[in-house]
Order: sequence, then structure tokens, then C-alpha cells
Amino acid sequence: MSEGCMSPHTRAMIAAAAFTYTTSKKVAGVHYHAAGRDLRIAAESRGDHLQGYDGDRAAKFGGTLPELYDGGDKTYISMEIDGASAQGYDRGSATHYSLKISDQIVQLYDHGQSVWFAFSIQLG
Repeated sequence: MSEGCMSPHTRAMIAAAAFTYTTSKKVAGVHYHAAGRDLRIAAESRGDHLQGYDGDRAAKFGGTLPELYDGGDKTYISMEIDGASAQGYDRGSATHYSLKISDQIVQLYDHGQSVWFAFSIQLG
């Protein structure tokens, strides 16, 4: 992973995690608008603890805020939730991100690429 270039699956995983934390709703899938495809990412939170699974990578992710662990990439991601927004840092790509949630849409800003990415959340 090159520095400053967050992977698409990491962005989608962050979107799913932030959504379940802020809404307490179970995520059953994520539609990645930039790629035009559905990703098999599921996530569920109980308090500050998160459990998730990326079916496309056969990888578990989760943990307790503010640190989440991606078992597929074997790296940590920090996340701070503030109402319907969040920010944090992906250690795998050394990239900061911020996001906002509106209804079932998560808009994530990748500071490494200076680009917004949109994700639609499918509920479980």
C-alpha cells in the first residue's frame, strides 16, 4: 500500500463502521458509488464495540473505539465519532479521513487523495 493512498475496501469498511456506530443499525452491505458495485461488507456495533466482516476479502474487522483492526490488511484505523460525522486515520496508508452521514449515505473525504467518496448503506 503506497503512502497517502487509502484502498477502496478500507474506505468502504470505514463507511460501514461509522454508519453502524452513529445509527446503531446493522449494516448488511455497502454500495460503492465510485466503483458502481455492491460490496459484501457487514457491520454491527454494541456500544463502543464493533464486529464486522468483509465477504469480498474474507476478512474480519472490528474492535473498540477509537481503534479498529482490519484483519485482512493487518492494520489499525482510528475513528472519532461526533454526531453524524467522524474523522480518523488509516495507519495502513498513513492517510487521514473525515466523513459525514445523511440518511443511508456516507460521504467520506480521503485527505490523501483530496477526493470525496460516496457509499450507500444497505441495512440488515
